[in-house]
Amino acid sequence: MRKIVIAATAAVAALSLAACSEKTQDAASDTATSAAGDMSEAAEDVGDAVSDLGDKASNVANDAADGVKDAAADAAKKAEKTTDDIAADAEKAAADVTDAESTPHTNDQH
Repeated sequence: MRKIVIAATAAVAALSLAACSEKTQDAASDTATSAAGDMSEAAEDVGDAVSDLGDKASNVANDAADGVKDAAADAAKKAEKTTDDIAADAEKAAADVTDAESTPHTNDQH
């Protein structure tokens, strides 16, 4: 009878251990599945962040290019104005010389 009790106790212990091991395996599987899902979400977040960064860099480059175009256009306008001013000054100087040559000079010496 003693052997039967010991065998029954051993059987109960083995079944309990097997059930505990199965629960542990299920928990480990759930943890691994959860970790894989978290890693997948993290990878998607990183991908989105890299994509956003690329878009921002592209926008910055486009803005810089637009700024350069605007600055070049402004410089061209200023250069054109300066050229026009120089031409106007030259015409005025030529007119002044023409006027000076056409005005009779009197040489009054007293």
